[in-house]
Amino acid sequence: MTKTLKGIAASDGFATAPAYLLVEPNLSFKKTSVSDVAAEVQRLQAAIKKSDDELTTIRDIAKNSLGEEEAQVFDAHKMILADPEFTGEVEKQIKENAVNAEQALKDVADKFIAMFEAMTDNKYMQERAADVRDVTKRVMSHLLGVELPNPALIDHEVVIVAHDLTPSDTAQLNKKYVKAFVTDVGGRTAHSAIMARSLEIPAIVGTDTVTTDIKANDTVIIDGVDGDVVINPSDDDIQHYKQLAQDYAAEKAEWAKLKDAATITADGKHFDIAANIGTPKDLTGVIANGAEAIGLYRTEFLYMDSAELPTEEDQFEAYKEVLEGMAGKPVVVRTMDIGGDKHLPYLPLPEEMNPFLGYRAIRISLDRQDIFRTQLRALLRASAFGQLRIMFPMIGTLQEFRKAKAILLEEMDKLKAEGVDYDANVQVGIMMEVPAAAVLADQFAKEVDFFSIGTNDLIQYTMAADRGNDRVSYLYQPYNPSILRLIKYVIDSAHKEGKWVGMCGEAAGDPVMTPLLMGMGLDEYSMSATSILKVRSLMKHLNTEELKSLVDQAVNVSLTNDDNKKLVSEFVEAHKH
Repeated sequence: MTKTLKGIAASDGFATAPAYLLVEPNLSFKKTSVSDVAAEVQRLQAAIKKSDDELTTIRDIAKNSLGEEEAQVFDAHKMILADPEFTGEVEKQIKENAVNAEQALKDVADKFIAMFEAMTDNKYMQERAADVRDVTKRVMSHLLGVELPNPALIDHEVVIVAHDLTPSDTAQLNKKYVKAFVTDVGGRTAHSAIMARSLEIPAIVGTDTVTTDIKANDTVIIDGVDGDVVINPSDDDIQHYKQLAQDYAAEKAEWAKLKDAATITADGKHFDIAANIGTPKDLTGVIANGAEAIGLYRTEFLYMDSAELPTEEDQFEAYKEVLEGMAGKPVVVRTMDIGGDKHLPYLPLPEEMNPFLGYRAIRISLDRQDIFRTQLRALLRASAFGQLRIMFPMIGTLQEFRKAKAILLEEMDKLKAEGVDYDANVQVGIMMEVPAAAVLADQFAKEVDFFSIGTNDLIQYTMAADRGNDRVSYLYQPYNPSILRLIKYVIDSAHKEGKWVGMCGEAAGDPVMTPLLMGMGLDEYSMSATSILKVRSLMKHLNTEELKSLVDQAVNVSLTNDDNKKLVSEFVEAHKH
């Protein structure tokens, strides 16, 4: 029977395919005595062999899609399977106690996990506990004849159905086979949603019940435009969505014609549309979608993808590659934004009640100046190879900005003394994401070269609502008049001082937000590369003078987020040129 679920449209597009459930399987079992011990040992060895073959395949896939370093984790898993201290101990338990292989495996694994977890003075050894858990789960699945879901092994077209997707899950998705995904939890700003947009696959998040409503291999339609999930659709449904997918593809082909065009509005005003990136690998999509700049280079991925603090040389090479790849177009690099939900195994941070409001981003940089200065030196050296702009995250007070800038100037002086090339006129700006800074934007504008509004955090801090908490996700309200007033004030304050303003939060690529930001005069819009052409097309059809009255109404007359959503949709429909 056909059923439709409603979720949050996280990445545009349409897809129809069988469901692949990426959910934890039931690996429970009962302890039993065995009479044929040799047969039980053989059963264990067969499960180990299957697991080892599987890990070889996964390792090869991971190496091709993620690189050698990421694939090494699977080598560690294979080593555990080959370790006689581990597997030999399981065999010994079967033989000595005449118990089933499942029970023997669990007993030995529990012992190893407890041993590793007790090594509190050795972080590396402590983390081996997770590897033992993973390997045990894999062998157990083969003993029980239960399939362990693994996105890296998918070899036919599917729609992924999951409670949530971790960044490592999403990194394993092969676009050739994974046509879309849908989750129980999450919002537009979740890592998985952002990743889906960069992979250019439709995605719906926050459905609440999709993992219980869909069974493996059910036919599923994903409507990533309206947020509808159609389970076991009728033939008419399939035809209807096939037509919508064709229309959408035709629309995308029209947008593609704007790849090399400047972003010009109906009344001839020019805006810059930029892209957000995490690594130099993202440049391909940036260039393919005709970005006019990079408005946010998230440097924390350099730190997160490394087993230790990245050296000055490592960082210099990564920044230089992006600056050269952009061939003179502006590149805004955000300094290290670690903390909150982003942790480094080699940089232990204190346990905090509320890490999003704690020791993170610029607060760590100012405290750990050794790390900060290394990054600034690498950035300054790279500035000789393109148009670099440096941006400090999580600035809340003028003192923080002044201190960060003073450290930057000190590093400039050192490089000058060493005779090293750098751009002495590099622009220095801040992320506008802390409400305290936004309220004081008129003062900050006298001292910075630019602002970049980080809406994801600005909204969660202004609305006092954790963006990762589903129970309060209704408070992620980019069109709420209170948020719009703050944004308008930041833009007006910058323009009074002759400074430019960008936006690098998810709202920058939102078709409801775009007309409002155009009416406010926002200069630069930075978004997932896949949203660029759609937004450029929309801007081409709108007149900024007409949009000023829309902004006036949204900021001063409307009372709710939904009022403004409706207001903008109706306005755009009536005023498209």
